[in-house]
Amino acid sequence: MGREKIIALFNNKGGVSKTTTTYNLGWMLALLGKRVLIIDSDPQCNLTGVSINSTRETKLEEIYESDISNIKLALEPVLGGSLRPLEPVKCYEFKENSNLFLLPGNIQFSEYDATYNIAETMTGSFVMLKNVPGAFRRMVDLTSDDYNIDYVLVDMSPSISATNANIFMQCDYFIVPCAPDYFCYMAIEALTSIFPRWNKNYKNMAASDVFKEAEYKLKENPPIFLGTIQQRYRPRNGAPAKAFGEWIDAINNLVNEKLLPILKEYDMCIADDKLKFYENPYNLMNIADFNSLIAQSQEHNTPIFLLSQEQVKQTGITWSNMKKSRDEFYETFKALAERIIHMTQ
Repeated sequence: MGREKIIALFNNKGGVSKTTTTYNLGWMLALLGKRVLIIDSDPQCNLTGVSINSTRETKLEEIYESDISNIKLALEPVLGGSLRPLEPVKCYEFKENSNLFLLPGNIQFSEYDATYNIAETMTGSFVMLKNVPGAFRRMVDLTSDDYNIDYVLVDMSPSISATNANIFMQCDYFIVPCAPDYFCYMAIEALTSIFPRWNKNYKNMAASDVFKEAEYKLKENPPIFLGTIQQRYRPRNGAPAKAFGEWIDAINNLVNEKLLPILKEYDMCIADDKLKFYENPYNLMNIADFNSLIAQSQEHNTPIFLLSQEQVKQTGITWSNMKKSRDEFYETFKALAERIIHMTQ
């Protein structure tokens, strides 16, 4: 059990294209032959909407009324207090991509934050809560085994909550999507204290006798930082325009000079031999703004890099430019997926 690699996409600032990256990266990993499960753990359910909603159909309503599960239902046996054993859950299957699966989100998932918070702060005093911290990981393991999953991508909300602490600490790796602006810079600054706090809390929980006796064990090792993805910038001559480039450099410097030393202290960095091939080891990829392609992608539930001329409804020079941009995004996400596969082998 648990052969899959679970990667969290997290930043405590919203608006950094986290959901769009999860969706497109999941698609590309699946196109490269990996079995991929994308999980929507954000109560805003944006990943779920991007994946299966449509302006012309009622797919979302049909999904929630079907036997397909969602993250709240999947964890309800433990977090809802019914004390039933966890089971593999039924995921949404993408008809256009047989390697890709979705565990939908649920707007009511945030109701369980109190349960996570009590379990964390009581450090095992309530025996009935002993399986709460390990429930997410066990549910993902069971479901991944059922679908023969290679990679799990978790689209997390931007909140600093007990729920996010649990999900983050039970993953194997994490990526921090970024936007080139002052607020994202400040968010990275905040992560230098957030990650150590989460790490210490879960080490204390793992040392508790009650949690040691839990059926659903806590993961022993912290998640490993794969790097940042710099996004949402306007390109100029194939590179970020000057103002965006300056913020990208500033964020990369902050990561290298302040965040990395702290992560290394807590054994949350990848082995150096996995990084020797890369000029900027912890800047995984720079991804330009999707511009008008994002609206078409969301309308047709299609990744940016697979949009057709029929879907974008353009001809002539406009379509020629959009096709060029689309194809560049294909190569970008292919390179990103291949880099992640290499770093996690």
